[in-house]
Amino acid sequence: MPRENLNELIAFLAVARERSFTKAAQLGVSQSALSHTIRALEERLGLRLLTRTTRSVSPTEAGERLMRTVGPRLDEIETELTALSALREKPTGTIRITAGEHSAETILWPAIARLLPDYPDIKVEIIIDYGLTDIVAERYDAGVRLGEQVARDMIAVRIGPDMRMALVGAPSYFERHKRPAMPQDLMAHDCINLRLPTYGGLYVWEFEKDGRELNVRVEGQLVFNNIGLRLKAVLAGFGLAYLPEDQVSRELADGRLIRVLADWCPPFPGYHLYYPSRRQATPAFSLLVDALRYRA
Repeated sequence: MPRENLNELIAFLAVARERSFTKAAQLGVSQSALSHTIRALEERLGLRLLTRTTRSVSPTEAGERLMRTVGPRLDEIETELTALSALREKPTGTIRITAGEHSAETILWPAIARLLPDYPDIKVEIIIDYGLTDIVAERYDAGVRLGEQVARDMIAVRIGPDMRMALVGAPSYFERHKRPAMPQDLMAHDCINLRLPTYGGLYVWEFEKDGRELNVRVEGQLVFNNIGLRLKAVLAGFGLAYLPEDQVSRELADGRLIRVLADWCPPFPGYHLYYPSRRQATPAFSLLVDALRYRA
């Protein structure tokens, strides 16, 4: 149907239902424009749809039939369009996020667990990935990485405090080995390694003190690609592990683990949620960002 025909029907229904050109004109179209539009519709159909007098307007038999048949259908269209507009403002849809294991467990999951019960139409997919994933190419809505790893062309939202790493070992391990005094001493120790799933390489342990940076490639019997197994292994005395401080705070407090080289492990920028600057934020995504935003 040509658009002008639809406009003619809308104009006719407005006048026929109000029984007045004056009242219909209050909907935003002038009386003269309404009259011209309806006359055009009547001429095209070859039927008179309205009976006009100086005091009133009423639909003819043909006009009544048109009201009964076309009116409800146009009302349904208008109702559906209104529903779609409301859907635009409703938090709904799937949000895909790439993140490392630590940030997913300590930051993403707690925030999502609080958020989702109140918004059943939001779905969240979290993919664990230690690499610097191209979130645009991989069709993620956002990623989570340490602040220093976020590309400059991305919008970055801080979602966690500064972090520290902790080099730890079990008391049983230190009964057999001397505690390291320098990062270089780790070359003589059994160390529990982390293999990065994305690239397949072993994580190089990074240290810094008084502006001096040292990267150490350590050796040992065990290699894992997650935090949980490394923690179990270090507690069992199989070697030293380099883990996020918050993951071993309880074990350090109760004496199950001993920390070494703490002065070589300064704080560094914590986790940030990042996404493309050109991304059009949906209500669901905006809601999640606000739920994750770090508030010191």
